Amino acid sequence: MGLLVNDILQLEIMKDAIVVAGEHLVQEKEVQWVSAMEMPVESFVRKNEFVLTTAIGCGQNVKEFEKFVQDVINSEASALAVALGRHIFEIPNEVIEIAHQNQLILIELPWELRFSDIIEEAMLQLNDVNYKESRRSEKVQQELLNLILTETGLTCISNYLYGCIEYPIVITDQIGTIQAQSKDAPNFLEHWRGYAVKGVLPQRKPTLKSSHDPMIQKIQSIYIEENCILQLPVIQVSGNTPGYLFVILPSEVLLDQFLTPYIVNVLEHAVTTVALWFSRKNAVEEAKSILHDSFVKELTSGEFTSWDSANSKAEIVGYNLNLPYICLIGAPENLKKLFQKNNWDEMAYQQWVESMIHYIKEEIYYAAQSLNKEVMITYQQDKLIVMIEISLENKKESVTNFLDLVERRLRSLLPKVVISWGIGNYNEGVLGFKESYQNALTALNICRAKKGIGNRVMYENTRIDRILLNLFQNQEMKEIITATIEPLVEYNKQRNLDLIDTISTYNHYQGNVSKTAKALFLHRQSLLYRLRKIEELTGLSLVDPDDLFLLDLSIKTWKMGQ
Repeated sequence: MGLLVNDILQLEIMKDAIVVAGEHLVQEKEVQWVSAMEMPVESFVRKNEFVLTTAIGCGQNVKEFEKFVQDVINSEASALAVALGRHIFEIPNEVIEIAHQNQLILIELPWELRFSDIIEEAMLQLNDVNYKESRRSEKVQQELLNLILTETGLTCISNYLYGCIEYPIVITDQIGTIQAQSKDAPNFLEHWRGYAVKGVLPQRKPTLKSSHDPMIQKIQSIYIEENCILQLPVIQVSGNTPGYLFVILPSEVLLDQFLTPYIVNVLEHAVTTVALWFSRKNAVEEAKSILHDSFVKELTSGEFTSWDSANSKAEIVGYNLNLPYICLIGAPENLKKLFQKNNWDEMAYQQWVESMIHYIKEEIYYAAQSLNKEVMITYQQDKLIVMIEISLENKKESVTNFLDLVERRLRSLLPKVVISWGIGNYNEGVLGFKESYQNALTALNICRAKKGIGNRVMYENTRIDRILLNLFQNQEMKEIITATIEPLVEYNKQRNLDLIDTISTYNHYQGNVSKTAKALFLHRQSLLYRLRKIEELTGLSLVDPDDLFLLDLSIKTWKMGQ
């Protein structure tokens, strides 16, 4: 606490001062400035100012005096001391009542006291307090710097700050994942991750502050579960924000009283220290992440020519290749749509996507650890590439159990995110990783084309689909398929009548007209009309088995090609 009104009243020069209102506040109200002021007040009185006045201009006009005192109250001054004897002989009861009602400390001074003497002695006290506060702040800065130089962890730094501020501290990365927390953290931190996923923490939009202090302007206040959370961005020299520092206050704490010059200085030193810590950590993690991503990319692209060279690099990055792996490729399908639905700032989209991928990766790592399996992950070209350890005795069950666990956890954390999965197969040797990757990519493409988004397909279950894909890639077959299907596609464009869906359903029910009509919600005669139109457009007969086979094969191959 800085200089208080009571400290000024204890000065020898103030021994004859009489407090006529707000005496119970003299040990609470802080003083940051001392000045002499007469009417009009306007904007010349600052918050926490100890104001001296002769009330010249008020005379015996009680209304004018009341207005003057009210203006001082509106300026949030700490106290008003009135010199009696020439312009005002006693303070009117009406004015004293206004002071009582508005928590203003009102003081009577004898006329003989010179304001300049009071200001001089008060400023000596104020300067002494400021000097001590400055020295105290410098000590915090030095100790924080020592913690960084000795490579202390963030938890130790947060506990040190807790000792300075006396309220719990939480430090997160840029997407809100807790990196460290001090002791005595509140119970609601159990739900912190949920608030981070919803975009509540950290808060992205700045709030306007009346203070001109650049540090206070950076502070965001967020009210959650009876807590007032102060959020400070950790800004590096490059301008990046690798994380945030949060102070957890009870909601009843008044911010103006909490954010004293000392606290603001401590917070400023704190974010600088945490920025240094993140700079060091991020440099290490970025290098590690680049190595991991590069290694998985080299594995899946078949760049390693020998098992020894791949194994040597795997040991460097901390992977064990002497295990059976299967490649899974996951494609998050609706991130852009989810982002737009929330009407967030388009400038923040890339950062938001990175946070979503981070959470998905976390769940994948957690699922692998829960099943006691090794895993390698990278995110490239909008796809998650996952190499998961499997049991050779039951490959399908290993993958199914793993993905089931991942999806259960993602439904809880990110219920609206849709992911499609392609599952490769196990292949021995260093080139087996490339083959498994390519097979998983094929399975993913077939999954999207055949089943739609949000499903999973195993490569070993795509034999017929792969045959159809190969057929579509054959130029002669492609011409036959196009010639067969094109009239139906054109008819749909002109008449908005999907004959391809009609014949597909007809084939599905093995030529049963009644079942087909029921499935398509059509009258029997309407279906028969469509079937005749299909024969007319394609030149094929639906009662000829060869023609029907060609039409069915062409449709399935065309869909796969599409």
